[in-house]
Formats: sequence, C-alpha cells, structure tokens
Amino acid sequence: MKMKINEVAKLTGISVRTLHYYDEIGLLHPSEITEAGYRLYDGQALERLQQILFFRELSFPLKEIKSILNNPAFDKHKALENHKKLLLLRRSRLNDLIALVDNTLKGDYDMSFQEFDQSEIENAQKKYAQEAKERYGGTDAYAESERKTKGYGKEDWSRINTEAEEIYRNFAACMDQEPSSPEVQKLVADWQAHITKNYYNCTKEILAGLGKMYIADARFTENIDKYGKGLAAFMSRSIACYCK
Repeated sequence: MKMKINEVAKLTGISVRTLHYYDEIGLLHPSEITEAGYRLYDGQALERLQQILFFRELSFPLKEIKSILNNPAFDKHKALENHKKLLLLRRSRLNDLIALVDNTLKGDYDMSFQEFDQSEIENAQKKYAQEAKERYGGTDAYAESERKTKGYGKEDWSRINTEAEEIYRNFAACMDQEPSSPEVQKLVADWQAHITKNYYNCTKEILAGLGKMYIADARFTENIDKYGKGLAAFMSRSIACYCK
C-alpha cells in the first residue's frame, strides 16, 4: 500500500517541506508520482526513511547519509542492531529518572544527579557513528561513490533503478541454468559493470564480498528475492564462480 506525502508526514512527524527537500537532494525519492501530481511512498521508501532518521539520530550530515544508503554494501541489519542498543540505553536512563522522581515524591531528598548523565549514550552514538564511517566511508570506493552520486537527479536514479531491475529479472530468467554457464556469467559481468558505472570501481574482491552479503543479510535476500524466490542465493553462487 502506498501513502501520500501528507500521510507520511503525519506518520513520521516530518514536515512535507522536509520530504520535498529530501527528494530534491536525492536522499529519498517518492516511489511514484501520479498523473495528478501526488507523491506516493511505498514500504521500501518508508524503510529508507527510517534509516535516514536513524542516522540523523547519530548526527550524520544528509550528504553522508545519502552516500551510505546508496552504497550497495550497506548493512541494514547491523544498522538496526546499533539502533536498538541506543534505544535500550535511552530507556534505561529514562527508567532511572522516573525512579529518582518517585523517590523524591516519597520524601527522599538525596541530591543525586547521576541519572541526568548522558555520557554513556553520547559515547555509544560516537562509537556507532565511527563504526558506520569505517564500514562505509574512508575507502576509495566510498569516496568515488560519493563523488558520482552527489550530482544525480531524479532521472539518473530512475535510470539506475531500471537498469538494476532489468539485471535482476534477467538473472531470475536464468535460474534453471548452472551458475557457471556463459549466459549467467555474462549477467554477473553486467552487474559488476552496473555498479562500476554508477557507484564505484567494483573489483572482483568487492563483488565477491557483495555476493556473500546477499545471503548473509536477510534484508538483502528479501529485496533480491522479490524478483524470484531463491534469486539472492543464485546470484551469490554465480558471483562466487565469476570471482574465482
């Protein structure tokens, strides 16, 4: 089910103006714009918006968030694990503050201030921010991806997504073949070229890592398998053959 932009704004607490801005800078595009001009967002777009808000919690600049989310190596599962850890720390701090208020109401006027300390949360935020930068930034591939994608507009992203979907569908149509077959190996080369053309120089080493991630990360698997059940595993095996 797709939501209109004003519905997304009400759901998330983000203004319509901000969502328009995210679209303008290529951070979050609507899934569809109707003939009447309505901007619609599907589940995948909302999932990306959730990740954007997570990185905003870590004080990442919007430019860096876009580069990280557009990186094919982005690990959504790991990001959500870190998000959960931060939320648990914040919940623990709130519980301590509530307990302090309760004790004060009961007449305990011990002047305790440790419950107000946010250093543990701040240190965790810095740790996760640094981890994300080390994982997705600080590499030649990250820098190249940032240079290429920063100038992309709606037409560019539409073309890139269309090309990727076509390659996925071609892979799905070849699942009855051996991963080592010439036709399938040609598709792997096409996929490598697609990443190199639009993001960064996708060496065989990088491609091999991506292939492993397609089956190691359930979210990658789910997204790829939309084009055919078992497609992520098939692509992973095909890439492994190609990168030998």
